[in-house]
Amino acid sequence: MKRGVSIVLALVLFLFAGASHGMAARLRRGIDITGWFRFPASRDPAALAAYLSDKALADLRAAGFDFVRLAIDPALAETQRPVVIAAIRRIQRHGLTTIVSPHPSGWHLETDRADRDRLRAFWQGLAPALRSLDQDRTVPEVLNEPVFPGDPAGWAALQHLVLTDIRRALPNATILLTGQDWGSIGGLLALIPEDDPNVLYSFHFYDPAELTSLAAYRPNLDRTALATLPFPVQDPAQCGTGTADQPTRDLMQYYCALRWDGPGIAASIARAAGWGRQHRVRLLAGEFGASAALNQAARIAWLRTVRETLESQDIGWALWGYDDIMGFAVPRPPPPEPHLDPAVLAALGLATPP
Repeated sequence: MKRGVSIVLALVLFLFAGASHGMAARLRRGIDITGWFRFPASRDPAALAAYLSDKALADLRAAGFDFVRLAIDPALAETQRPVVIAAIRRIQRHGLTTIVSPHPSGWHLETDRADRDRLRAFWQGLAPALRSLDQDRTVPEVLNEPVFPGDPAGWAALQHLVLTDIRRALPNATILLTGQDWGSIGGLLALIPEDDPNVLYSFHFYDPAELTSLAAYRPNLDRTALATLPFPVQDPAQCGTGTADQPTRDLMQYYCALRWDGPGIAASIARAAGWGRQHRVRLLAGEFGASAALNQAARIAWLRTVRETLESQDIGWALWGYDDIMGFAVPRPPPPEPHLDPAVLAALGLATPP
């Protein structure tokens, strides 16, 4: 009898593991839609419903994207849940799998019990509503970029509770998990995988931030000079010569001294890939991108290098974002027929829609 139970349990685990691998195959080339339900220009239900046209969604599919990662403000989802569900359903009608990703603003999950309760309440409310959608194309993501500085165990404990909440409502869903430290590779490496075969693990990649965000973490620098940074770095001696601002020059020379190039990118991503192989789990690069203010040559080279490196490690990816300066920079709200930069599409290995 015990042997029979063990065989059934093993079969169930095998089937769920197969489900996560099948979902990973549907999450190969994605786009983050950042402004639809996160900081929208209008919270009017009609305006929200009309944010992205069917033509725009059809163009994404025609370009070669196979999934959308939809950023959602939990506070907005509480009041506009039917609009959110209808939007996801419309995305899926265009053949795009949808990651449902809460992006709270002003929460302090590390220190505030009420905020932790709010995250659980968000999923206790939304997860049952997701049952009406195509389950083969719906992926709940526990949380975008948890911080929990120096406390991977604290984040793991909360993530486990939320995973349990979602799993209770969606027993067959593939669920997306992540590590702390803003969902970085370092946070992923500090994470102990869940005992759940039907999950994927996400990390975000913006290294080096001096290049991709023009060192947005440092105020009062010369952004015009930073926008001239090269990628790959071939001649460090040329860095910093275009500015009289000493702090900016020092940062530019620091960046170039590290000689960021393709092998450097590959070494960083290989750390995540190695963790995935060690634990026999599938990974997703849920965000990567580089500012449109960066010079075109460096930006396109970086995007292409990261995309090709991820694909070489069999890791799906999503560009941040459709309506954000780190990606296509489509205006918010988008026009009925948004323009997708052909150079960015080419760097992503995608086609320009007709």
